[in-house]
Amino acid sequence: MLWEPGAERCERARITAFARWVEENRGVRVEDYDALWRWSVTDLDGFWSGIWEYFDIQADAPYERVLAGREMPGAEWFPGAKLNYARHIFRDRDDGAVAIRHASELRVLGEWTWGELRRRTAAIAAGLRRLGVGPGDRVVAYLPNIPEAAAAFFACASIGAVWSSCSPDFGVRSVVDRFAQIEPKVLLAVDGYRYGGKDFDRADVLDALRAQLPTLEHTVVRSYLTGTPVEATLSWEELEESGEGAELEFEPVPFDHPLWVLYSSGTTGLPKAIVQGHGGTLLEQLKNIELHLDAQAHDRVFWFTTTGWMMWNLLVSVLLTRASIVLYDGSPGHPDMGTLWDLAERTRITVFGTSAGYLSACMKDGIHPAEGRDLSALHAIGSTGSPLSPEGFAWCYREFGDDLWLFSASGGTDICSCLVGGVPTLPVYEGEIQARSLGMAVAAWDPDGKEVVGEVGELVVTRPAPSMPLYFWGDTDGERLRDSYFAMYPGTWRHGDWIEITDRGTAIIYGRSDSTINRGGIRMGTSEIYRAVLALGEVTDALVVDVPQPDGGSRIELFVVVREGVELDETLTKALARRIREDCSPRHVPDAVHAIAAVPRTLSGKVLEVPVKRILMGERAEKVASRDSLANPEALDFFTRLAQERRPSAP
Repeated sequence: MLWEPGAERCERARITAFARWVEENRGVRVEDYDALWRWSVTDLDGFWSGIWEYFDIQADAPYERVLAGREMPGAEWFPGAKLNYARHIFRDRDDGAVAIRHASELRVLGEWTWGELRRRTAAIAAGLRRLGVGPGDRVVAYLPNIPEAAAAFFACASIGAVWSSCSPDFGVRSVVDRFAQIEPKVLLAVDGYRYGGKDFDRADVLDALRAQLPTLEHTVVRSYLTGTPVEATLSWEELEESGEGAELEFEPVPFDHPLWVLYSSGTTGLPKAIVQGHGGTLLEQLKNIELHLDAQAHDRVFWFTTTGWMMWNLLVSVLLTRASIVLYDGSPGHPDMGTLWDLAERTRITVFGTSAGYLSACMKDGIHPAEGRDLSALHAIGSTGSPLSPEGFAWCYREFGDDLWLFSASGGTDICSCLVGGVPTLPVYEGEIQARSLGMAVAAWDPDGKEVVGEVGELVVTRPAPSMPLYFWGDTDGERLRDSYFAMYPGTWRHGDWIEITDRGTAIIYGRSDSTINRGGIRMGTSEIYRAVLALGEVTDALVVDVPQPDGGSRIELFVVVREGVELDETLTKALARRIREDCSPRHVPDAVHAIAAVPRTLSGKVLEVPVKRILMGERAEKVASRDSLANPEALDFFTRLAQERRPSAP
């Protein structure tokens, strides 16, 4: 155990007040978190109506019942209710209080008050209405993580228009693959951006997007990089000026009216266009941010993300609470790995959210965040995107001391929230996620559909939750949605991760279940192998795949990026094998180790294990991975060449 909350911290946590409310208003005895969780996943009507009442959801029409149907897929939540997500963002706000602090490689640190956010959101909404945007119309954004993007999203939500976004580092093909599916009416974009000290002009990309998105009627461009207007477009200033002085109005929409469309990673096939609704998102985010993240009035919440990752949607949803948010657009490593920690000091961040990869990179690079910086405001660090290793947990507590709440979380785009994550009143154990999230009936199942505890199994969700996808856009018969989540266990959501639920109720994520390596019945998550490999100082990054062979067997291949000046020689290869043998199992020692220049990753930082595996099995790279959705598409070339070298010559 690395940390345990004190009595004062537990007393002021929002989840403590909620538990007392449940006892008083639902007649449920809440002895501990486990009791609260078990009630939340057995009495779905009682729990979710409790979230509605506790957070005082403002509805324009009442709901008829909580859950009209419990089957998955197809559960219908709060039929009859009409509301608006954006109304809850702006209710009871002090116009003089700061809502957003923001910085980027192009802008100095600045802030928006609630008054400015309201005024500019109202102006954008009125401007969009003048362009003919109404409820159900799709507005797509090719914008960086700047406050204008948040205001534009809130404007769309207030109208009842459907929002969808990609960050401007996405290439044309990747953007078109996503946006073309939902037939947008308006595109909001920037002319370029700066990342890692380099400028990237996007004028040509915008021309291509306009040409390849035939339903577009208007394009609005913010001069973010150059500061000069882009020809043949409506400028951002013109959009806001056209709605200047308008009052912010909120269109009442049904509970399941689409709020936004998110996308799967897009590394294989056409990205899934995941639709989530106003009501389900509102309830889930209030529950997650208020009770699990414990965001309170004094908090300044930061998460390093882009508009192309669901963590951006979650971050701007923090404004449903009394907390403010901190945005950053740029590279976390420019001019050095201390950039985000500098931002934390300057903005007095209290909750610092990032990826496990970033924390690991700081650890590997010998970064000491608190050295020479006043990070006394920081009381919590959140980690997601991939499993945080036990070494990463230990590093955080070495660097920040024992008063830090470190919470790891896992969930995903599919629900735009966490299935397992932080609980401010529970202890933190090294390498473990604190608990299953309220309202999420998470379990580990074996291949026969039996629940296991203390063993690795498939992560499943056995009962519906309001932020599960309403549908995939264009999936008229629902077949693709069923295949994505319900094919393995009909009627039960299979998430695609390996998970272990410990006997104390914590969770350990072992990586994607479709890239897990099974040797002689011993299943090993790739995260365990990475943890062993990256423990060696000579290695900075790694990728491991298990490639089926024609004889029915398989071949474990490990690809490593070594430090500058280091060679992958016999000594290092043996050291890697020894470490995997000792830390994982002898059965998982790789059959071959290769040195590569870089591990291929998506723009959100995910390792391309399955696409690489398919390339090595003989499939063409362009079939298994969209290069425009990759952070470093050239990294795939090594695997293509390797596959070609192994291909038998024609007789």
